Amino acid sequence: MRRGYGDAVAVTRAIELRTEIPGPRSREIIERKERVVADPLGVYLPIVIAQGNGAIVTDVDGNSFVDFTGGVGCLAVGHAHPRVVAAVQEQAARFLHTDFTIVPYEIYVEYSERLTALAPFSGPVKAAFFNAGTEAVENAVKFARGYTRRPAVIGFEGGFHGRTLLSLTLTSKTHPYKVGLGPFAPEVYRIPFPDEYRGITARDSLDALERALSTQVAAETVAAVVVEPVQGEGGFIPAPQEFLEGLRAICDREGILLVVDEVQTGFGRTGRMFAIEHYGVEPDLMTVAKSIAGGLPLSGVLGKAEIMDSLWDNAVGGTYVGNPVALAAAVAVLDVFEEEALLERAQQIGETVRARMLGWQGRFAAIGDVRGIGPMLAVEYVEDRETKEPAPGIASRVAEEAAVRGLLILKAGIHSNCNRVLCPLVITDAELEEGLAAWEEALEAVLA
Repeated sequence: MRRGYGDAVAVTRAIELRTEIPGPRSREIIERKERVVADPLGVYLPIVIAQGNGAIVTDVDGNSFVDFTGGVGCLAVGHAHPRVVAAVQEQAARFLHTDFTIVPYEIYVEYSERLTALAPFSGPVKAAFFNAGTEAVENAVKFARGYTRRPAVIGFEGGFHGRTLLSLTLTSKTHPYKVGLGPFAPEVYRIPFPDEYRGITARDSLDALERALSTQVAAETVAAVVVEPVQGEGGFIPAPQEFLEGLRAICDREGILLVVDEVQTGFGRTGRMFAIEHYGVEPDLMTVAKSIAGGLPLSGVLGKAEIMDSLWDNAVGGTYVGNPVALAAAVAVLDVFEEEALLERAQQIGETVRARMLGWQGRFAAIGDVRGIGPMLAVEYVEDRETKEPAPGIASRVAEEAAVRGLLILKAGIHSNCNRVLCPLVITDAELEEGLAAWEEALEAVLA
């Protein structure tokens, strides 16, 4: 019997492989998918899930895997957490939808109260909820433009903010996200993000921003700077303290709003509820999504009340935004964080994973960098440590070799040459060890 929520120990191995990977049933379903699902919806790993529990995924062939993908960071409280499932079932039995602005419901207000109380703002805070991270980013820019009455937005190289028009414009990775999909939104500007491994310091980025305000876009026309405290798709690159402090100072000087994108970094992913808390820098607006509702579609914009109140009636919204079932799940997620001390657990996971990764770096010359905050960690592969030439092929092969050993892991980075950790924070020590052991075996298979 595999450990479930609340059990004291794991009595059997989490990883159980009964067939080749992918198994025959998974392959059959993927073949059906090819006939009826649009090709751009490509499958990263051809393993079809039948059930998820905590940090474990069981496929349709009966194989069980440790899941370091976490629904691309949406499952901080794990697959099918009983508290979340119960909350969803209870709310679904009451009502599924009205549109909050037509017939409002208390759960929207309750969750706003609880989340704004946790948000890292010093004054009054308000919230608005949407469906996906990309919508949160788009609407944060709306709030910023409405408040400042300015059009321009500044983002960063390597940033990822979504796939709808404005957020895709802000996103900084051409393949596969942007190629052939322009023209993009106007009045969006981009500067380098600090990446000390690649020789870009905090001072370099701040100087580039100052130059941009002189050579690309006038400061008095900039509504917002949008930044991830740790770049997610960009390769788990943490922003230096000096950089975020300098960014805050420039925004204050020029009347620009600082929008912190916590879509991937929020809800314990870095060992704090929000990554910006590591820095002591206060944003003006903050976007949240992914792990907010245990895997259900929900996102939000949190911000200073005067900014959030600056738009006119019905300037933001949408038919499904702030869905009551997703909000019920989100309340349950906050309960789980408190009851199971997931922030402390996240820090423990981070210490364990970082120590293992640093050991791998000592063994394998292809691991050029180990980085991240808390359990939000990644390794970057290079062809040569001196030239630091990216090695995306290694990241792909390691992910494939890990899968056949019972671990699901993702790639990241603008060159797709990183493997990253987005495991559920409810993962047990035994499951974590099995996952890391499978990763190490994959590294040995690819790099030995």
